[in-house]
Amino acid sequence: MHQQSRASERALRRAPRVVHAGFPSPAQDYYSGPVDLNRHLMRDPTTTYVLRVSGDSMIGAGIFDGDEVLVDRGLDARDGSVVVAVLNGELTLKRLLQRGGVTALQPENPRFPTIPVAAHDDLEIWGVVTRCLHRV
Repeated sequence: MHQQSRASERALRRAPRVVHAGFPSPAQDYYSGPVDLNRHLMRDPTTTYVLRVSGDSMIGAGIFDGDEVLVDRGLDARDGSVVVAVLNGELTLKRLLQRGGVTALQPENPRFPTIPVAAHDDLEIWGVVTRCLHRV
């Protein structure tokens, strides 16, 4: 069993970084080193965390129930950002709308209403979603 895991590890190190969906190519045998997912997926690992998504209010943004999202607390949330927000104590994942002094949280599913944020509401942005990871 130990020999098999070493062989698998060696094969993984030789795996190509680009896989073509068409005909096989000899260029696929080229190996340029290990892939550092932190470098590719995160701007700053010290401000980034992962959350699992529950629900389907963001399917229009390509975020589905069971997906995991990378959230960066170090980024400024702007109009149009997909954010993790706490509104009046409730954690949610929505698109932030800020227009003309009005703030709202917009789902990306027409079955769900836009959530207006009133002046008396307690809104805290926990970070901006930078990536979505889901199984195919």
